[in-house]
Amino acid sequence: MNPIDVEVFRHLFQSIAEEMGVVLRRTAFSPNIKERLDFSCAVTGKDGDMVAQAAHIPVHLGACHLTARCILERVDLDPGDIVILNDPFLGGTHLPDITLFAPVFLPGQTGKAAAFGVLARAHHADVGGGVPGSMGDFDELYKEGLILPPVKLVRGGRRVEDVEALLLANVRTPDERRGDLRAQEAAVQRGVVRMQEAADRYGAKRLTAAAKDLHARAARAMSRVISDLPAGSASFEDRLDGPESPSIRVTLSKRKGRLHADFTGSSPQVASAVNAHESITLSALFYCLRCLAPEDVPTNSGLLEAVTLEIPEGSVVGARRPAAVAGGNVETSQRLVDVIFGAFHELLPGRIPAASQGSMNNLSLGGRDAEGRPFAYFETIAGGLGGGPEGPGASGMHSHMTNTLNTPIEALESALPLRVTAYRLRSRSGGVGRNPGGEGVVREIEALVPMTVTLMTTRRAEGPYGLEGGSPGRPGRNLLVRADGRSRTLPARVTLTLEPGWRIRVETPGGGGFGSP
Repeated sequence: MNPIDVEVFRHLFQSIAEEMGVVLRRTAFSPNIKERLDFSCAVTGKDGDMVAQAAHIPVHLGACHLTARCILERVDLDPGDIVILNDPFLGGTHLPDITLFAPVFLPGQTGKAAAFGVLARAHHADVGGGVPGSMGDFDELYKEGLILPPVKLVRGGRRVEDVEALLLANVRTPDERRGDLRAQEAAVQRGVVRMQEAADRYGAKRLTAAAKDLHARAARAMSRVISDLPAGSASFEDRLDGPESPSIRVTLSKRKGRLHADFTGSSPQVASAVNAHESITLSALFYCLRCLAPEDVPTNSGLLEAVTLEIPEGSVVGARRPAAVAGGNVETSQRLVDVIFGAFHELLPGRIPAASQGSMNNLSLGGRDAEGRPFAYFETIAGGLGGGPEGPGASGMHSHMTNTLNTPIEALESALPLRVTAYRLRSRSGGVGRNPGGEGVVREIEALVPMTVTLMTTRRAEGPYGLEGGSPGRPGRNLLVRADGRSRTLPARVTLTLEPGWRIRVETPGGGGFGSP
């Protein structure tokens, strides 16, 4: 394509994914989706490869081509169908992330296979399981919530009521779940319509040719990035704090113009929720590669053409069923980024920033309000970004594999029986350096009714690493504060009951410092 067509079609595909996200946000019920924007949308090609994504959440998007391929292999698709799934071992990430996928059949196309697909993935505040919020630290997948293999939620334009009824019967907040599912349906339906309109305007052949060209351009751009790497290999290792403290290790090697990422040496999967399926490991690598690529490069599966992976099966970064994976999506993904960037620092000194907070600081809660109505809520909490060669790290930001917002206090208190008693930056939590790390935050929530609270966090034992002489960021801390003011430090991963007047206080890590101060 000529340069003008490149930009036209690159932004066309991306704008369709972005518009799907707007529809999802404006029609969703839960604060987690409509306020925090914990969702992602993408366009996929005939073979499942990602064609374009919205600027949403890296952990959702980096392996969405695996999701699409899994659906295409297992489900016969017709116009008007929508497939639902959340099984981490069949195209999902973790159980709260429910994905809807719709095929796009274009006018005049030949063959039974759809020319494109559209995908919307959203984190639901509860999908059943042992604790409200479905983010407990369990030892197997079956305890984490309802498992959905790829099945049709909508068939030929008509909703399969039995499938929806089965899902809603297994969650604590069925009305909210129904509303969020309908919002996802609206999002993928909008994506189908916009793709068909684009085919009417430009022609189906031109549209599919443009997708192939953008894929090839991304592949060539990443090949140039890899060719600039020095010969040889670099390794890096880090640990997840908490029980068993599994380690994650990667070795990056440049081989005949290709990048090989080998995770051999990572710990075996553990009897805990911090296991990550290979899709999460791939998403973390995809994100890191995208950060190294030029800004104007199309973001699609072509970025992985010159990359090979070696992920030990049954490891904490390549878990096998029925490993629990709720925390692998949110916590291990962050540590994977730290480890991959740590190895890249050895290959590209002076270009890679120090580690950011390294945790999503997940807080989920649920119970019944004063009128007896069920409620469930989930949020991630911001922290400090690592200082880098170009300047200090930002404070109070979501980083790396999460790209969500905070939930405004007003929205939180109006939707749930709780009170936010503190929300501010955490002074002196960033690592010292020529370019210091950003500050973490302090967020304290008081229960107004009895409720169950779960924390899924890391970076509580050691802070995010500094680079090139910079100091580590300050580790995070979780506290329980009783109504009489007595407090105690909580583990990194814990579930407990709050009585009215009790508070949970989360102090998030600061970013690492960069350069000798």
